[in-house]
Amino acid sequence: MSKRLRLLIILALVAFGVTAILPTVRWYFFVPEDQKLLAQSSRIEIRDWARGQARTALDDLRAAAAADELLPDKYTFLVEPARKNFEILDEPIPAQWSAADVLRAFRDQNEAFGALEQHYRGQVLALKAMKERIVQLGLDLSGGISVTLEADRASLAERLGQEPTSTQMKEAVDLAVEIIRNRIDRFGVTEPQIRTTDNNQILIEIPGDNDRERVNSFLLGRGSLNFHIVNDEATSQLIDLQNRNPGWSPEIDGTPEFIPAGTVVREYVSRDVYGIDERVRWIAIYDDIDQYGLDGAHIQDAQVARDPLTNQPTVNFVLDGKGADIFSGLTRDNVGSSLAIVMDNKVRAYARIQEEIPTGQVRITGFSSEEAANIALVLRTAALPVDLDIASQQVVGATLGERAIEVALQSVALGFILIIVFMVLYYKGAGLIADVALILNLFFIVAILSAFNLTLTLTSIAGIILTVGMAVDANVIIFERIKEEYRLGKGARASVSAGFQKAFWTVMDANITTFIAAIFLSQLGTGPIQGFAVTLAVGIVSSMFTALVVTRLIFDFNTETLKRNKLSIAWRKA
Repeated sequence: MSKRLRLLIILALVAFGVTAILPTVRWYFFVPEDQKLLAQSSRIEIRDWARGQARTALDDLRAAAAADELLPDKYTFLVEPARKNFEILDEPIPAQWSAADVLRAFRDQNEAFGALEQHYRGQVLALKAMKERIVQLGLDLSGGISVTLEADRASLAERLGQEPTSTQMKEAVDLAVEIIRNRIDRFGVTEPQIRTTDNNQILIEIPGDNDRERVNSFLLGRGSLNFHIVNDEATSQLIDLQNRNPGWSPEIDGTPEFIPAGTVVREYVSRDVYGIDERVRWIAIYDDIDQYGLDGAHIQDAQVARDPLTNQPTVNFVLDGKGADIFSGLTRDNVGSSLAIVMDNKVRAYARIQEEIPTGQVRITGFSSEEAANIALVLRTAALPVDLDIASQQVVGATLGERAIEVALQSVALGFILIIVFMVLYYKGAGLIADVALILNLFFIVAILSAFNLTLTLTSIAGIILTVGMAVDANVIIFERIKEEYRLGKGARASVSAGFQKAFWTVMDANITTFIAAIFLSQLGTGPIQGFAVTLAVGIVSSMFTALVVTRLIFDFNTETLKRNKLSIAWRKA
């Protein structure tokens, strides 16, 4: 491989490393703590923050407009949408934007509020996107709760009426993960890390939360999904009441007198731009599920399809035998009424019953593609499809995490400095070359961890420290081979070439065997062991590259390009 090609490869990897590591550096060193906390908040908290900022900004703009002031600098982001609105209206663009000009560009203050909210929402979402491209800190460094949930095979067998296959068990666990994710924001919990294992376990790490009872309440609750007939007459009166009284709520104003016995008022919700359930209106449904409903446990499958005639999205779901009989009678007795899908006491969708459905194969229409996909997901994840038991639970304090980070960084820094000093003192100029390769090696490791959004734990840091030592070990082997050739009287160029050739397989054998062990550990191990193994495997690949390619390129540049005939690699030549 030519020197030019090796240099291009190194430069390309450095460019990749800078791109990968930049979000991590920005997040941990330049993003203020309050912004970090905001980006890690629940979606409900982010929505409340964005709307609060938008309300404050709108009040500021109104005050500035009343005082006939210029647009404050912190609101210049409104100039572009205001300019576009003026162009649409074919109005002259102001040479100097005032607060009144900006407000006048929007049809009303609601539209201005929407533009402000979109800006602040975009700020937080940009931070969240950055957070997804950084090296994450494990619970032993950041604090929080680690929970391992185990799926109860017997509960699934009871639901299916037979022993579940491995595929059915995996699907049930995957659906349980989806339900847990959907519950997180309702409890105001920061973003968790959730992953499944091959033995039907769910590993959940929740940073920054150490309230066991609160966490258990959303991890283990089964939830509910049922079908209920809508009381259309009472719902019409409710809608009229809500139109006449904006902000009306039964939680505040009480249940209206026109709601008959056996009927309850429930929220009808849809997902907003934050992915949060947003109330559309209140709906009245019959509460007696035995007479006016169907338990969602009878659903066997739900998928999104297309109507062959209109090409509109439809939601198709299949009921088991008992569910099909109940649903047949329910639809026969209530043709012309509406049927609501109610999950955790919230109406997710409802549609009018056109005719009896006797087969247990149901199709509902009238939704957009996104709404149909959401409804199908709701139907598939009716309630937790399998009981979950807590196999283990561990709480890690944030103080311990901060101290662990401090000690780990000190260990890395001290070891790194000692190695650099030793290499320079013992190998002179060659030691400096090794130090450059060592710095690049550490840079590449962190870049790869950032690029793949890997989690950094104390054991991962131990893997990095071990890798640093192994990287030096490879350089020591190479340098000793070069010294042997140099002491035999060979020239600098010949000594370097022979030294690398003789050391190549020694370095490769030592690193490949360790790499194989690391790969097996990463596949078979869990938790801290897996983190150590992944970091070690990444470090081995990086250290071999820096020792065999970077170090060799610098030596070749000195001996071939600069034509140096002496090597600075030892205190004596022979």
